[in-house]
Amino acid sequence: MPLNQYGQPVGEPVPGWTPREPVAPVTLTGRTVTLEPLGPQHVDDLWDALMVKSGRELWTYLSVEPFADRAAMAAYLDVLVGDDAFVPLAVVLPSGRAVGWLSYMAMDVAHGSVEIGGVTFSRELQRTVAATETISLTIRHALDDLGYRRFEWKCDSLNEPSRQAALRYGFHYEGRFRSRIVSKGRNRDTDWFSIAADEWPAIRAAHDQWLDPGNFDADGRQLVSLRTLTAALPPRA
Repeated sequence: MPLNQYGQPVGEPVPGWTPREPVAPVTLTGRTVTLEPLGPQHVDDLWDALMVKSGRELWTYLSVEPFADRAAMAAYLDVLVGDDAFVPLAVVLPSGRAVGWLSYMAMDVAHGSVEIGGVTFSRELQRTVAATETISLTIRHALDDLGYRRFEWKCDSLNEPSRQAALRYGFHYEGRFRSRIVSKGRNRDTDWFSIAADEWPAIRAAHDQWLDPGNFDADGRQLVSLRTLTAALPPRA
């Protein structure tokens, strides 16, 4: 650790650092999924996937309640798309059907930090290769393409599936912000996770190994889990 002229420890230099460009609407294409800017063309698919074919428990830890009708969902998505604080992307399967959405948010371009949040995955999308590739694509775009230094994941501390997903993807648990917000009239403690840019190459390699078609048998069952691969990475401070 470097010391300043007074013998005090200081952070490592970040040579040539300049603010990043804001994340913009973008299409990200993978093997099993495509992410594309969210728009009204996705509403019918999303209504079917999220409200018709998924249970109401999907919405417990999200910031909104289940929508009363298609028009209410369309109005919400229109506001989301028009809010400069968010870059929402639809999750589209090779069939062309949208089965979820998520957003880049909490962008700090001066310091190179961005969060992926509002992860709204239908029952059809959850626990699939496409779901994992979706998250992997968003991290790659922020850290590899745009040169951000930090990628964040935050969730309700009671949302155990989200907490476990963050660890499975290779995020580092940073702690719990108690009484962070009031959500739906209830207290929410928020757990914070992150991936730093210098950790990402090893995590990316784990993602690549897991996503490789050779990691799945003829019935589509994984041979090595992603959690096994990320848990084997060197511990981080």
